[in-house]
Amino acid sequence: MAEGGIPDDDISLPRTAVNKLIKEMLPNMRISNDARELVLNCCTEFIHLLAAESNEECGRQAKKTIGPEHILAALKGLGFDHYVPEVEDVLEDYKIQATQNKRKATKLEDLGIPEEELLRQQEELFAQARMQQLQMDQEEQARAVAAAAAAAQASTSAASGGMLADSAQHAGNGGAGMTAAQRQLAQFQAITAAAAGPQPPSST
Repeated sequence: MAEGGIPDDDISLPRTAVNKLIKEMLPNMRISNDARELVLNCCTEFIHLLAAESNEECGRQAKKTIGPEHILAALKGLGFDHYVPEVEDVLEDYKIQATQNKRKATKLEDLGIPEEELLRQQEELFAQARMQQLQMDQEEQARAVAAAAAAAQASTSAASGGMLADSAQHAGNGGAGMTAAQRQLAQFQAITAAAAGPQPPSST
């Protein structure tokens, strides 16, 4: 539970987005679930730290709204100066994209599309995005379950093989005084018992 009674999951980054970034950065590398969780926690903690420092920088300048200049100042204050050029490039790209979106909105207004229709279309896009994210989460969980099942099956097969070898060896060692036919029968019974697995106790 985070400060203010807000659940930690509500202030964390979306796992799907972080997993997508990891896959894009390391396409040929398998990452364990523990490592993914650690990356998610580190990213979330970094954003919290940067937001707190930006808020203090905003207060020092007697501003009420955190702006890009406060973020850049916070990065420098926290010792992340090498991030500043890339952040400035992203900021410039955002400004260009925002200008293009504004022009598109103006064109839509010129076409006479009602605001209610635009809002409806926006809600549909949001719903589609949520559905896609849900499907990606379900697929990821299904892959994790399948991997766990495969590991469990492999472990069971290895254990069964060990039981079979032990049973055969026991039959061979205990059959020193048996005839060849008796030893074969004992080995067959051991193989059959190992294949059948442990039997539940009979109720009396």
